[in-house]
Amino acid sequence: MFMNEAEVRKIISLARGQNQQPSLRGEDLSSLGFFRGDLAGVDFTEANLSSTNLARANLKNAVLIRADLSNANLSDADLSGADLSQANLFQASLRRAKLRGANLRSAVLKGADLSGADLADTNLADAVYNEYTRWSPGFNPEAQGAVCRLGS
Repeated sequence: MFMNEAEVRKIISLARGQNQQPSLRGEDLSSLGFFRGDLAGVDFTEANLSSTNLARANLKNAVLIRADLSNANLSDADLSGADLSQANLFQASLRRAKLRGANLRSAVLKGADLSGADLADTNLADAVYNEYTRWSPGFNPEAQGAVCRLGS
C-alpha cells in the first residue's frame, strides 16, 4: 500500500502519543519527502524507501533492517544507533551522515556516497561496496569488515 507524507506523519504521531514504537514495516514509502523529518526510533523493517528524500532527517535508533534505501538521499541525516543490517543502500547519498554506532552488517553500499560521514563505532561487517562507493579520505572499509565486490 502506497502512503503519502501526511499519512506517515499521522501514524508516527499517533504511535508516539500512545508511547508505542511507530511501525511502518513493509510499507511502500518510495519517492516521498521527509527533509528534516523526525523519524527517530521508527521501525522501517523491509520498507521501500527507494528514492526517498531523508536529507537532514532524524533517524536515531531507527530500525531499517532489509529496507530498500536505493537512490535515497540521506545527506546530513542522523542515523546514530540505527539498525541498517541487510539494507539496500545502492547509490544512496549518505554525505556527512551521522552513523555513529549504527549497524550496517551485510548492507549493500555499492555506489553509495559516504564521504564526510561519521562512521565511528559503526558495524560494517560483511557490508558490500564496490569501486564506485565513496568514502572519506583515509577511511579503510576493509579494516572495518566491509567487503569489496567490483562491478554493479
